[in-house]
Parts: sequence; structure tokens; C-alpha cells
Amino acid sequence: MMSGWILSFPDQLIFHPGGSIDDAIRQFSRNHRASLNAIKSVTVWMLNGIEAFLGMIPWWALILLLVWAGYKTSRKWKVGVLYGAMFFLIGSFGLWALMLQTLSIIIVSVTFALALGFPMGVLVAMNRKVDTVMQPVMDFMQTIPSFVYLIPAAMLFSVGKTPAVMATLIYSVVPMIRLTSHGLQHVDKEVVEAGLAFGSTRLQLLFNVQVPQALPTIMTGVNQTIMMAMGMVVTCALIGANGLGMEILVATNRTEMGRALLPGISIVFVAIILDRLTQGSFKKNEDGVR
Repeated sequence: MMSGWILSFPDQLIFHPGGSIDDAIRQFSRNHRASLNAIKSVTVWMLNGIEAFLGMIPWWALILLLVWAGYKTSRKWKVGVLYGAMFFLIGSFGLWALMLQTLSIIIVSVTFALALGFPMGVLVAMNRKVDTVMQPVMDFMQTIPSFVYLIPAAMLFSVGKTPAVMATLIYSVVPMIRLTSHGLQHVDKEVVEAGLAFGSTRLQLLFNVQVPQALPTIMTGVNQTIMMAMGMVVTCALIGANGLGMEILVATNRTEMGRALLPGISIVFVAIILDRLTQGSFKKNEDGVR
């Protein structure tokens, strides 16, 4: 018996908090149903609006717009043509409508993540106590498997696009907070002191001195937020989010490799385009500032 206690973890010391956590989430859902429904209504309204707007743009116009955006951000026509060719291939795969659904979820999720992440990043940068608390929280949020975010989102908002947006928001907001605070905390102290010497208020110092100085790092956070949202939105097919991820999930369940490959390639195309466009626009703005 003693050897069993030494070699195996004792049953008396095992506890299962999972049930209590589930009960707490369900209780929160019941007590805040009105607020959660309001959040769901706003999210659905934004998703439907963006998806309808993207759907109103003719496919060829969207491709031409992408070619132009690629040229403007890279100053190379061949880059723009390459981006346009990628979108054309997605349409050729028969995945145009699913791509627009995926894009609408990404746009809404990233919008929420930036709106939440930037002020939180400023707060973390300006308050040492908040920084001390938030750093381990952000480490936890970035380390925990992304699938875990799906469960509470589904428990609070049921299945569909709204929990997908919320799970993607929570997963992708961390780089925005971390890189915003990092950029602000590493602004040259002499520049900050010069701003104070000219009598700037805290808000003037923040928006006229610190944010412009930290802009490259903040924009890197925007880029990383978009990339993480892109990765998460595919996983969200598990809770009913339509789009390219759902096509992969269906193909996986049916073990159809060919059917899964095309949306997988499409997701890679969209991720590359979003990454290059955002990086190109940031570099362009940075060069303009210089």
C-alpha cells in the first residue's frame, strides 16, 4: 500500500474543479442573459453588415482592388498581380462565398481586439501594478490551447458566428496589449522629458509624443492580432462558424483530403495577403514619417 502511494498520486489528494467552473459559467450566463444577448445582437449586426458589403462588391472589382492595394504597399505591380491571382484561385476553387464569411469574422474580431487591446496596452504601460498583474495573465492566455476558448464562448453565446468572434477576440487581443505596452514603455525618455518640458498634459504627451514614437511596435501588434485571428477563426468551425474552416472540418470528418486541401490553400493565401498588406502599409507609413 505504501509503495502504491509513493509511485502513484494519492486519490485522496485529487480534486475536480471542472464541474464548479461549468456551474459558475452557466450561472453567469443566466444572470447576465440580457447583456449577453445585446452583445450577440451587435456582433451579428456587424457580421451581417460586413458580409453584405463584401458581397455587394463584384468579384472582379475586389480582385482589382487587391491588385491596386498590393501595388500601393509594395510599389511593385507584380506583387499586386500575385495577390489578385491568389484571390482569383480561391474563386476558381468555388470558395469565394466561404472566404467572404471568413473575412467578415476576421474583420469583426480584429476590430473588437484593437478597440479593447489598445487602451488596455496603454493602461499596462502607464500603471506598474496593472503591468505586474497583466503579464502573467497574458502569458497564460497565449500559452493555453486555443480550443479551450471555444467552450466558454459556446456556453455563453451558444454556437455560431458570435461565439467564434468572442473566442477569436480573446485569443488575438494579447499581442495588441503586449506590443502596445512594450512600445510605449520603450519610448526614448529624453523625448518624453522634452514633451513634458513644453508643458504637455498626459493625454497630449500620450497621443502627440509616445504613440507616434511607439507606432512601429504598435503596428506590429496589429499585424500579429490579424494573424492570430486568422488562425483562430479556422478552429472556430468546431463551434459552428461558417467559412473556410467549416469546409475543412466537414472534409476532415469525411476523410476527403482533396476537399480539405483547397480551403487550406485558400486560408494560406488570405493569411499571406493580410500579412503582406498590413506590413507593407506600416512600412510605408513609417517611411513617410521619416
